[in-house]
Amino acid sequence: MPDTVLLCYCTCPDASSAQVLADALVGEGLAACVNHLPEIRSTYRWEGKVVTDSEVLLLIKTTESRFAELRERVLALHPYELPELIAVPVTRGHAAYLDWVRASVN
Repeated sequence: MPDTVLLCYCTCPDASSAQVLADALVGEGLAACVNHLPEIRSTYRWEGKVVTDSEVLLLIKTTESRFAELRERVLALHPYELPELIAVPVTRGHAAYLDWVRASVN
């Protein structure tokens, strides 16, 4: 059975830190592709207060077998004390694209 492709969500405080993460993850073969969605607004509770910030959302494509290494790199490079990193399995998609993701991270 082929390795499960994951779509990972990760927010960053700005374009510069998002680019550092994306370059490292793709450059090190931990992600096949990273999309940057700039200027999202995030509202969340932090240290007892409701906060709204402008952030950059990264959509990271990787595989189940590379996720642990990807997570460690995100935690090492991310400027937040508690970075968001959520992985969702891709259950359907264009087969050739999913094969490309697998080949790119293996």
